[in-house]
Amino acid sequence: MFLANWNPTSTREAVHAAEELDSDLLARCRVGDRMALEQFVRCYERRVFAFLSRSLGLGNQIDDLAQEVFLRAYRNIQKFDPDGPSRLSTWLLSIAVNVAIDVRRRSRTQASAQLANPELKTNDNPEVQLWRQELNTAMARAAAELPPEQRDTFILAEYHQLSVSEIAQVMGTRAATVKTRLFRAKMHLRNTLATLWEATR
Repeated sequence: MFLANWNPTSTREAVHAAEELDSDLLARCRVGDRMALEQFVRCYERRVFAFLSRSLGLGNQIDDLAQEVFLRAYRNIQKFDPDGPSRLSTWLLSIAVNVAIDVRRRSRTQASAQLANPELKTNDNPEVQLWRQELNTAMARAAAELPPEQRDTFILAEYHQLSVSEIAQVMGTRAATVKTRLFRAKMHLRNTLATLWEATR
C-alpha cells in the first residue's frame, strides 16, 4: 500500500503543497501509479490534517484518521470526475468530513475542536505570541460548544476558504443550510468571545 511507510510529521514540515494536483498526476493516480499517489498525499495532507484536527482535536489519532481519508480517496479516485464542478481538494475534504462524522458516531461524544494555528511567527515578541495563544485557546473553547455541523461548516469556510456552494457539496446539503449554519456559528463565537474578553479585562 502506498501509505505503508508514510511519515506524516516529517512530510508536513518539509512539503509546501501546490494549490491543486495537476491533471497529469491525477491521471497517473487513477491508474494506481505509486509515485503519483505519494505526490497526491503530499499535495493535500496539510489540508486534511488541518480539517481533522480542528474538527475533532484528537491529538495523535489524527495521523490514523488522515491515513483513513487518503485510503478512502485511493479506493474511490476513479469516481472523481476531473471535468465535473468539484475541485479535487473539495472532493477530498468531503471524505474527511465523512471520516469525522464516523468518528463522532463511534465515540457518541462531541470531541473538542482544536482551532489553534500551531505555526506562530518566530519574529513576534513574547507578548504578541502569548496574546495569539490565548486567542486561539478561546476560539477552540468557543468552537467546541458548537454543534458538529456548524463547527465543520465554520472550519471549511474560515480556514479552508471554501465557498458556500463548495461547502454544500462537501457536506451534502443545500446552500441555504450552509448559510444558516455559518450565521449561527459566527453569532455563537462572537458572543462567546465577547464574554471571555470582558471577563479578562
